[in-house]
Amino acid sequence: MLILYRALKPTFINSLCCYSRFISPMTDTNFKPLCTLTPNVEPSTIDSSNHTASPTRVQSTPEIEKKYVHRVYDAIAPHFSSTRFAKWPKVAAFLSSLASGSLVLDAGCGNGKYLGLNPDCFFIGCDISSSLIKICSDRGHEVLVADAVNLPYRTGFGDAAISIAVLHHLSTEYRRIRAIEELVRVVKKGGYVLITVWAKEQEHRSLISKWTPLPEKYVEEEWIGPGSPRARPAASPLPLTSIPENEESSSGQDKKDCDDGLKLLRDLKVEDNVENQQEYFVPWHLPYHRAEISGASAQALASGLATRDDKKGAVVYNRYYHVFSEGELERASQVASNNEKEKSKQ
Repeated sequence: MLILYRALKPTFINSLCCYSRFISPMTDTNFKPLCTLTPNVEPSTIDSSNHTASPTRVQSTPEIEKKYVHRVYDAIAPHFSSTRFAKWPKVAAFLSSLASGSLVLDAGCGNGKYLGLNPDCFFIGCDISSSLIKICSDRGHEVLVADAVNLPYRTGFGDAAISIAVLHHLSTEYRRIRAIEELVRVVKKGGYVLITVWAKEQEHRSLISKWTPLPEKYVEEEWIGPGSPRARPAASPLPLTSIPENEESSSGQDKKDCDDGLKLLRDLKVEDNVENQQEYFVPWHLPYHRAEISGASAQALASGLATRDDKKGAVVYNRYYHVFSEGELERASQVASNNEKEKSKQ
């Protein structure tokens, strides 16, 4: 399958800079590769001819995703859903432009806010969170639980597919590329794919200061396993620093001065690292009165998955994000298209 790309400019939504990718599968267009991408993994685990990872390495979910994506979204699903109702303009415009009768596949549909947006189209959604899928089902949508790297649809099933704010929750380059391959695979020739991800380049730098750069211990302790990248070199010139979500107050002036000094040093380190940092924990504050709806938060606090913030009256969950650098989504899409092209020859 040959792919023709038409890049969309970054769009700013809710103070977040997102990158969008519009992919139109074609059958009669000569495609010239724009660039190549070499995943940061051992050479022995990847096919040098088309960058295709072994099925086990791609489809075995890394622990960091199980813990800081799957379990977190299952726990915060009702509250998360209550905040997700506004439609992003470019996504809405894309869906509204589709021909009547089109079958649209929403991979990572969340609470289903885009399902049924175009009343002249048919929608099927899927998400890894069973709690979010239940919300969609209760609203009458056609949905199922599924993994973005292994979509449960036959090849060429849909007329269009969307992946909105999903790929940045996949922790390895292999899995991000595989997810794009799956989107292209399940759309018929002549169909369309729209992808959006969070961007590394943020217009408001203060936003990033609220995120926690991924600590080294999570690479060493939580990220090792099938589908995981190599641990970072021990002698990293820019060690990652974990930023607490809240600064505790102190009644003593000496302690306050010490805290201020430590904060200044930490901020300086973060400023040095932020240019190259792409792995973050992004907090979600679940209000105490919402946390009481389910016992999931009590279990999360007991296990250490979540923490208490009494100042804000909330249970705080960390969500894993890989923020994309400029051009990274285009390069990943290029690799995915090359892989699909090679598969079509077999």
